[in-house]
Amino acid sequence: MKKNIVIIGSGFSSLSAACYLAKAGHNVSIYEKNEAIGGRAAQFVKNGFTFDMGPSWYWMPDIFEKFFNDFGKKTSDYYKLDKLSPAYKIFFSDDIITIGDSMDKICEEFERIEPGSSQKLRRFIALAQENYDIAINKIVLRPGISPLELVTKETILKVNQFFKTISSEVRKRFKNPKLIATLEFPVLFLGAKPSDTPSFYSFMNFADFGLGTWHPQGGMYEIIKAMGNLAEELGVRIHTNSTVEKILVQEKQSKGILCNGETIYSDVVVSGADYHHSESLLDEEFRQYSPAYWSRKTFAPSSLLFYIGFNKKLDNVEHHNLFFDTDFEQHAEEIYDTPKWPTSPLFYANFPSISDESMAPKDCETGFFLVPIAPGLEDTKELREQYFDLIMDRFEKRTHQKIRKHILFRKTFCVNDFVERYNSYKGNAYGMANTLSQTAFLRPKLKSGKVENLFFTGQLTVPGPGVPPSLISGKLVSELLIKNN
Repeated sequence: MKKNIVIIGSGFSSLSAACYLAKAGHNVSIYEKNEAIGGRAAQFVKNGFTFDMGPSWYWMPDIFEKFFNDFGKKTSDYYKLDKLSPAYKIFFSDDIITIGDSMDKICEEFERIEPGSSQKLRRFIALAQENYDIAINKIVLRPGISPLELVTKETILKVNQFFKTISSEVRKRFKNPKLIATLEFPVLFLGAKPSDTPSFYSFMNFADFGLGTWHPQGGMYEIIKAMGNLAEELGVRIHTNSTVEKILVQEKQSKGILCNGETIYSDVVVSGADYHHSESLLDEEFRQYSPAYWSRKTFAPSSLLFYIGFNKKLDNVEHHNLFFDTDFEQHAEEIYDTPKWPTSPLFYANFPSISDESMAPKDCETGFFLVPIAPGLEDTKELREQYFDLIMDRFEKRTHQKIRKHILFRKTFCVNDFVERYNSYKGNAYGMANTLSQTAFLRPKLKSGKVENLFFTGQLTVPGPGVPPSLISGKLVSELLIKNN
C-alpha cells in the first residue's frame, strides 16, 4: 500500500532510502535544514575553487555501482570516475611511502622498506579480499536485528577474527613501523583505534590496495548531485532550508513532523539526521536511548578542517597525502583514551585540483587539510590558529616549500560547526565507531522500539560509518520499512 513518507536530512543514507522507497511506489519527501542537499558531504565554492567539505575518499567503487544498478542506471550516467595513480602518499619523518594503483607497485614499495614483505602482503590482502566478499555480500546487508544475522557458514570459519584486532594481525606479519602504520591506516575510516578494531575489518585493506582509490570528476559532491537527480527522477520531493523541530507522535504512532513551524503529516518518518539529535526531536517517553547510553559509546573523531585556495600549483604532493611524521599511537590515545587537543597530531592534506583541473582556477590549487581530534573538545578561534600554524610548519618542512604567502583565502570548520550545521553529537565527524561492542546488532536500531512507523538510517546505525555503508544503510532501512508495512 502506498505510504506518505517523510525523510529528515539529505545525506547519503537519506538519499539512498528515498530512492529505494520511491522506487517501491511510496510518496517520499525529504526535509533538509541546510541550504543544499548532502548533509556532511557538503560543497564549498569560492572564487573558482571547489571544495568537498566532508568525505573526500572514493573507495569501494562496486558499492556505488550496485546502488545505481538497482535503478537501472550506472555511475557513468551521472559522473566520470578516474582511478588515482598514485593513490596517495604517506609522509614520515625520514621517508615517503607512495601507494601505487596496483598490487605490483605497492609490493615493490613494501620490498623497498622491508625486504621479504611483499609475499606477506599478498597473503594478507588475499585474506582481506575473502573478508571483503563476506562483509559486503553477506554481513552488511543484514538489518542489525539479531545476533543470528552474523551466523553463516562463512562467518563461522572467521569467528576468531572478531576476537583478534587489526593491530595484532598486522604486527604479527610486519615489523617495520612505517608498514604497520600504512596497513593500520584504512581502519581509521571505521572510527576506532586499530587496537580496538576486529581483524575481520581487514577488508578495508582490500578496499584500499585491491580496489584502489578513485575520484569523481568535479569532486565527491557529484555523487550527491547524482543521487539527488535520481531521487527526483523517481518522484521524490526535496525541501531545503527546512528545519525539523519535532517528530510528531500520537498513540505511539509517528504522525509526521513539525518543520519551520508547520505541521507536515505522514504515515512514516525516517530520520537520516544524527541519531542522538533525531531522538531529541521526540518527547522523552519515546526515546530509546538515554544520555548515559550515548556517553558510554565510542564515537569516531571530530576534525579540525582548513579549506584553502592557493594562487600557485604546489610541489611534491599528490591528490591525497597523509602526514604520519609524528607518533601514531600517542595521537590515537589523545583522541580515544584521554581526550584532549593533540600534542603532535597526524594530519591529512587533499589537493583534488592535482587530478582534476576543474576544481581550481588555472595555475592554482585547492587544498583541504584535516586534523583528527576527539569529539566534544573546546573549540576556539585561538586553538584553530595554533593548530593551523603547527601543521603548516610541518607541511612546509616535509614538502620543501613555503606555501603560506600563496594563500588567497581560507575557511575553517571544527567541533562547533559540526554541532551547528549537522546537529552532530559532540561534534563527531564520522558517527559511531565500529568496535566489537558496537558492531551489527549492537548498534542503535534502524526501527524505533517505542514508536510505530519511525525509522533511522545513517552512520550511527547499521552497518556503520563511511560513505559506502551509508548507501547500504539507506537500502536496509527501506527494506525493513517495506517489510513492516
